[in-house]
Amino acid sequence: MTVGIEMGSATSGEAARIDLEELLSTRLLVQGNSGSGKSHLLRRLLEQSAPWVQQVVIDPEGDFVTLADRHGHMVIDAADHSGAALYRNAELVRRHRVSVILNLESVEVDDQLRCAAAFLNGLFEAERDLWSPVMVVVDEAQLFAPAAASEVSDEARRLALGAMTNLMCRGRKRGLAGVIATQRLAKLAKNVAAEASNFMMGRTFLDIDMARAADLLGMERRQAEMFRDLPRGTFVALGPAMSRRPLPVRIGSVETATRSAGPRLIPPPDQAAMEQARDLILNAPEPEASLPARQRRAPRAPAPDILQQLAQYRPVAEPIAEPPPPPSPEAMAEREARLAAILRQMMADPEAPFRPAALLYQDFLVRCRIQEVVGTPPDLPGFRRMLAPALAGIDAAAMEGTDWPLAIERADALPEDAQGVFLLLARAALAGAPCPSDATIARAYGSRSLGRARRMLGWLEERGVIVLRAERAGRRAVALVGLGWETAPGDPDAPEADAA
Repeated sequence: MTVGIEMGSATSGEAARIDLEELLSTRLLVQGNSGSGKSHLLRRLLEQSAPWVQQVVIDPEGDFVTLADRHGHMVIDAADHSGAALYRNAELVRRHRVSVILNLESVEVDDQLRCAAAFLNGLFEAERDLWSPVMVVVDEAQLFAPAAASEVSDEARRLALGAMTNLMCRGRKRGLAGVIATQRLAKLAKNVAAEASNFMMGRTFLDIDMARAADLLGMERRQAEMFRDLPRGTFVALGPAMSRRPLPVRIGSVETATRSAGPRLIPPPDQAAMEQARDLILNAPEPEASLPARQRRAPRAPAPDILQQLAQYRPVAEPIAEPPPPPSPEAMAEREARLAAILRQMMADPEAPFRPAALLYQDFLVRCRIQEVVGTPPDLPGFRRMLAPALAGIDAAAMEGTDWPLAIERADALPEDAQGVFLLLARAALAGAPCPSDATIARAYGSRSLGRARRMLGWLEERGVIVLRAERAGRRAVALVGLGWETAPGDPDAPEADAA
């Protein structure tokens, strides 16, 4: 199921959309000078995608906290938490799949970098079972990933730069999709900017920034002058999630407003109000000399524990007199059959085997809700166990009455990414069918690379799981160690077989 997020309108008048799944896989970089509409673009993206994906916003100015009122984001004020607490909170946020805004406006610049680094590292280091998709939006990214040393301490800069590098370079496999925005590309670390495959470039005036924007969009240097003339709220988009060629996009309206001051003109008060204000200002009492201003502030209320905040976002179960009776074996069998049917429908899409398991899991949950499947759906590890036989094209009903459970038992001892390939080989060996081709094995592995398929076969043989046999005319057979099953000779260069 493809989700298209409407960002605004193109110059032709047609709606400009972002493929959300593609965006989560390929990341996004936004550039624009102050006043170009950069924050407006991020707000539009966050509002439109909020129903579809968990969101984390690193907000140095507190501009995005108003999303909480409309879309239920939790606001975490960094001033109320230590770095260790933010690291732990990030793991809990991934566990409970709550959209959050990390508000950094109340802390100094050095502490902003340390807090953001701790929170991003907590997201990155979460357990594998928690790697569901998260859109991580970082505003003013040049603060957290500077291209050179700045006024902040070297320690804080290294911490933040390392966390941003992990987010953009290694975060995709962990379900973290970086969306970063910067005022100046020249101030953003190149290794962070280079990992984005989608770009939205707004108004900018400096030659070095215009040249880098043109390079990223594949435009000629002489075309770079156009970035000076872009209206506020118009960006040139390029990337697999939006457009294969540079496309000017006028960003649409938003539902929430920023708390910062806008460019609207406000006339000064009339003369009477001016005189009253003059008296109040000039006759104001002297401040307390004994205490510095920072100490005279009203004490901040203690921050609520993160678990208490999470509890506000979890429905409270109503007390019941007695637990419901367990479902009957017939109901359990019907439920398993419906889950298997949903998975078969998903695998009918030729592109399904090549999508990350976390994205497939989200699609699976949506289909379960649509079809009103009773009971709690499988968790992500359970879904992965269901996915391996589906990738191998295994029909559980057809395997009844055979020795197939022996293959399932041996597959459970293998890593998740190897189980589908092993079960594919086991199915062919149990039936005495020809050995699957490299293309068929690659599909069960979730890849289009024939080289990766051959390396997986080599890995299974090195671990003593299978034995490869070379046959005549370049054909091969596979024997499964411990089971005594063996495939017939097959052509490794044959086209991909239908695994359905």
